[in-house]
Order: sequence, then C-alpha cells, then structure tokens
Amino acid sequence: MFALINFSYLTAAVFFILGIKGMTKPATAVRGNQLAAVGMLIAVVAALMHQQIISYATIIAGMILGGSIGVWLARRTAMTEMPELIASLNGIGGAASVTVALSTWLQASGAGTTGNAGWTAAILASVIIGSVTLTGSIIAVLKLRGTIGETGKPRLWQILTLVTLLAVIGGGFMFVSGVSVSPVTLFALVGLCLILGIGLVQPVGGADMPVVVALLNAYSGLAGAATGFVLENQGLIITGSLVGASGLILTAIMCKAMNRSLPTVLFGGAFKQPASAQGVAEDDFYAGKVKYATPDDLALLLDSARKVVMVPGYGLAVAQAQHAVKELASQLEARGAQVRYAIHPVAGRMPGHMNVLLAEAEIPYDQLKDMDSMNPELPQADVVIVLGANDVVNPAASEEPSSPIYGMPILNVHKAKTVVVVKRSLSPGFAGIPNSLFIRDNSLMIKGDAKDVL
Repeated sequence: MFALINFSYLTAAVFFILGIKGMTKPATAVRGNQLAAVGMLIAVVAALMHQQIISYATIIAGMILGGSIGVWLARRTAMTEMPELIASLNGIGGAASVTVALSTWLQASGAGTTGNAGWTAAILASVIIGSVTLTGSIIAVLKLRGTIGETGKPRLWQILTLVTLLAVIGGGFMFVSGVSVSPVTLFALVGLCLILGIGLVQPVGGADMPVVVALLNAYSGLAGAATGFVLENQGLIITGSLVGASGLILTAIMCKAMNRSLPTVLFGGAFKQPASAQGVAEDDFYAGKVKYATPDDLALLLDSARKVVMVPGYGLAVAQAQHAVKELASQLEARGAQVRYAIHPVAGRMPGHMNVLLAEAEIPYDQLKDMDSMNPELPQADVVIVLGANDVVNPAASEEPSSPIYGMPILNVHKAKTVVVVKRSLSPGFAGIPNSLFIRDNSLMIKGDAKDVL
C-alpha cells in the first residue's frame, strides 16, 4: 500500500508539471488547468489511502465546510478582486502550514516522541515561512483593496523588520539546538514571525504589489513543502516545491518587467518622486495641454483605421468592459481592420490579469500579444486605444532619466500614429507620477467609464 501511495504522488507530480507547462500559453491554459486538477484529485485520493489519516467523517465535514466557503468566495469575487483572492489563498496556505506544524509538534512533544534535528528544522521552517505568509498576505489584501495606504515612515518599518528578523533567527537557533524547546518558545516564535510578515509587506509600494503577491505565492509553496517533511508526505513535498519554484521564477520575471530588483521591492519602499517633481501639482502638469475628445471622435478615427491596438489596464477590469472590447473589435474586423491586444507583463494587479479578463470575453488567443512582440509593431498602428492603463504606457520610463520609473520596460504606444486614452480621470497610476502620454501631440483623452465609451 505504501508503494502504491508513493507511486500515486509521483503520478500527481507529473500531472502538476504538465499543468504548469500548459499554463505558460493562453491557448493551452485551460487544458493545463484541467491536468493540474486531475493531479490534485490523485494526490487527495492518495492522502486518503494513508493508514494514519484521521476519520473520514472529519474529512467529509472539512470538505463540505471548505468547499462551501470556496464556492461562496468564487461566486462573489469580481474580476477586479481576483488579485485580493489570490493573496488571500496564499495566506490561507500559510496558516494551514503553521497550524499543522504546531499541532504535530505539540502532539509529539506531549507523547515524548519528538523527532531528530532535521524534523525539528522542518517544523521551524514551516512555522516561520507560514506565519510570514499569513500576515504578509493579509497586509497585501488590505493594500490592494486600498484599506491601508503607503506608510509615511518606511525607515521605521525597515528597522522594526530588521530587529524582528534578528529575534526570529535567535529564537529559531534556540529551538533547533534544543536550548529552549518548549511550547512557550514556539508560540513566541510564531508571534515574532507574524510581526515580521507585517513588517516585510507594509513598506512596499502599491506599484510593487503584483511582485509581492507572486512572492507570497512562492512562500506558501515553500511552507507547504516544509510541512510535507514534517508529515513525511511525499506528495506535499513535491507540490509545495513546484509552487515555491514557479512562484520564485514568476517573481523574477515580474521584477525584470518593472526593472526593479527584489531587494529594492522589499526594502526600498514605494516609488519615490524626484526632488524636482515634488510639490508639482497635477493641474500644473496637465494645464491646457490635454486634448479631450468624445466617443464620436474615436468612432471617426476608427472608421478609416486599418490597424488598431487595444491596451488593457486595470481600468478595463473595473469597468468590466471586456465584452464591449470584443464587440467593438468584431465590428472593426468585419470592416477589414486588424485588431491586436498589447499586454504588459504587470498590467492589472497580478500576473496574467488582463489575459484572464480578455479570455472571459472569448477573444482569440492569437490576438493577445506580449510587450516584446508588440512594441516593434506599434509605430505602424493607426489607432492605439489605452483602456485604463497608466504606468505601463508612460513615456517617462524611457525618456526622462530623472523619473522614478526610468528604465522600466513599457509599451511604446506613444510611437503610434494616434493614441486615444480612455480613463475616468487624470489620476496617476500606482507609481504616483503624472503621465506625459496624456499631453503628447498624437494623444487624445476621453474621460469616462471604459465600457460606456466603447
């Protein structure tokens, strides 16, 4: 039976790997998701076959309760709130790891059967990473929701984080070395790690939240892998390692797309405006320079356009305008125009946010183009329609060395023949700086809800 269980875990791992591979391309993402789901089903069945499993009545009760909560969350979560849901699930994964590690250690300690140093180290890793993931995810959710804003004293948070980190290292050494192995030590360590999670995420700026969500996803996987060593469960070790590795790779990709190093994201605080830009009001920056247009003006432009590029951003998700985009694109294609969608790696509030949104409207996958493949084509575009995107199309990133986002790869929409920006207001993006695209000679601004405008 033990050999069959391990073989089942290995089979599940193969399905997980094939699933992740499938998710690397929009055209195969659905199949990849299905393969991963099959792998998870095999892993769950294998876990239920384990001889040390708890009663099936408890399992069924847990599945009904958890499944009901999952269905309720999925049905009430709008597409704009998907990043918050992902961050919440990361936190739940961290909480599960901490709970399992604590209960396992307390049970073994009460029975006087605590394991070797390796087992104790796995308990420690599960507790530290899981606790940091839990509170870090809570802060990330609150930041994404706008419940808490940027901290006014990032240096104070950095000092607090450093002190807490040193305390965690000291407490962890005491726990592993056996100097102080007691429930009090372990629970004190949990408390310190919860504070550390807050300190690590609180100073991070809103523009960097997609990177933090990806990193927390990696944390939850690593915590799960550590818990797998605690339980001696090969399936959990494999699954957690896959999630941790893919999350770290995604974090690196996101950092590259924003031209930010991970230490800068975690410890550098939010994007800061240069001294020369501080105190300059947005009204002064835009005064008399923005050329406003109407939806009718956009219709006239599109009437003769042969190549149209849509650039989706968070504003598109807020307006739930994906179906209106699809309808407009279908009409343009019926008139002989070519329509493409230029998607920046960090558009929206999580990796792949815009891809998922547009796929919901059944927009063909081959029309969704990434930044590197679309930038060479943008100078030939007759009309580029920017739908709620901001920082990812700001020319300052490539033209103004003094800009805090200088060097960040962007979609070069300013090189198109005509750019039409559809936005509710002139408010800045996550980076908190004005967008010089709005005052370009070839740029028009239509203020309003993206769905209504389209």
